[in-house]
Amino acid sequence: MPDLLSLRCQHYDHKAPQLTDSEINKLLKAIPGWQLATDKPLIYRQFSFKNYYETIAFINAVAWIVHYQDHHPVIRIEYNRCNIEFTTHSINNLSLNDFICAAQINSINH
Repeated sequence: MPDLLSLRCQHYDHKAPQLTDSEINKLLKAIPGWQLATDKPLIYRQFSFKNYYETIAFINAVAWIVHYQDHHPVIRIEYNRCNIEFTTHSINNLSLNDFICAAQINSINH
């Protein structure tokens, strides 16, 4: 299994390698807290915080990561929590990029 923290997202023009169910299950083990949606090809996680300030500070750090990786999630923000979803829109499926970003986000959430 690749070291997700050391990888950089790749740009795909509708030809990203599709992950097998076995690869997805292995990669999920490397990103604790993330789940596979049952109705869509995406991974998601909810993060909880003490207050709005901590939530927004976390989202700002996430924004830096995903901008650097050029792989952008859907983010829903509430007062003391946020939900993040990743899928690779260009292929309407999961790619390694989704797991790279999830691992990097996990690394900043203590």
